[in-house]
Amino acid sequence: MYFIGKSFVLFSMRITNFSTNLYEKNTVVLADSFTIEKIKIMKKGMRSLLFLIAFSVCGGLSAQDIHFSQFYMSPLNLNPALTGVLNCKTRMVVNYRNQWSPALVDNAYNTYSASYDQKVAVGRTDYFGIGGTLWGDVAGESRFGTTQGRLSLSYSKKMGGYRQSAKYLVVGADAAVTQRRIKPGELRWPTQHDGNGGFDPTIPDNEPFLQSNNLDFLFADLGAGILFFNVMDQRNNYYVGLAMAHLNQANISFYQNVVSLYSKLTFHAGGQFELKPKVSVLPGVVAFFQGQQREVNFGTSLRFALGNSRTQAQSWQIGGWYRIGTKDTGGLHSDAFIVSTRFNSGQFGIGFSYDATVSKFAQAATFNGSFEFSMSYEICGPERRNVYCPRF
Repeated sequence: MYFIGKSFVLFSMRITNFSTNLYEKNTVVLADSFTIEKIKIMKKGMRSLLFLIAFSVCGGLSAQDIHFSQFYMSPLNLNPALTGVLNCKTRMVVNYRNQWSPALVDNAYNTYSASYDQKVAVGRTDYFGIGGTLWGDVAGESRFGTTQGRLSLSYSKKMGGYRQSAKYLVVGADAAVTQRRIKPGELRWPTQHDGNGGFDPTIPDNEPFLQSNNLDFLFADLGAGILFFNVMDQRNNYYVGLAMAHLNQANISFYQNVVSLYSKLTFHAGGQFELKPKVSVLPGVVAFFQGQQREVNFGTSLRFALGNSRTQAQSWQIGGWYRIGTKDTGGLHSDAFIVSTRFNSGQFGIGFSYDATVSKFAQAATFNGSFEFSMSYEICGPERRNVYCPRF
């Protein structure tokens, strides 16, 4: 979950605490006609109501964009210009992220993504890239979620270099169909109290919001990006890119009004530099700018070649990253420290990372962080031209 995630959770927690205190202060008044168990049921119903309201309010203020701490292992979600930028012909990537499960338990944020892309030779040195991505994100008792299917295209133009070195300028664009939805079936409402201290889901909820609004809808989404990379040799390269998502600023409101999805600007840069034979450093940074929200991830990894080869066909890497973001009240705050590791064997790569929350939300539960798992596989086949790309 991106931007909306932390703001929503803290906001809904504050409202829930308020409703809890309100009920506790009125326990004496309610005790004459309700049992303590009934009070608990009503409190839970109020929490569900306020949970949905918080989603609706936050959904109108910001976007529900996904992000991955291993952004370098999810290229098509980062920038459409990365489509087809690979050393082999075909690439397949899967990602999974679980966020804040110690605090939210079954209602934690779960994000998954699967992508496929390939490159097609154009002329002697250029490439055309085509790819597709399917990702989904879901959280909360309302199962508030987004699912997107996206087609990405790119064109890579060689700007200079020789056979085993190259400078390329890449432009890309993508188009997507996105589904946004709420499933209120698991929510509990005060009107569904059965009068005997229990909850009866067969009782109508009588909530106007659920009857008068579209809780499941589709919208189109457009994006574009640009990338420049310079490969000096097989072990040294750098790249820098810009992407703009949500160019059409689609309406994302669950109500009968218009709430436009903020466009999002992404800046990313990184590289690989050999420190000594079999050891390379891979620094990187990614920054997101969306509406009033800002987020920056920066850090580095060390990659160690395994075996007798310096080509790093087999390698292991470990790294540390730091994420900062904007506060609801303005200014920046530290969000998480990220530890990552990855193993590469030929065309196969597998990565794992853990986000250790360092913001105030860490107080919600012990080890209240996030973990990610990612895999990539490339299919090379015969290649007449030895043009090298950065290995992200």
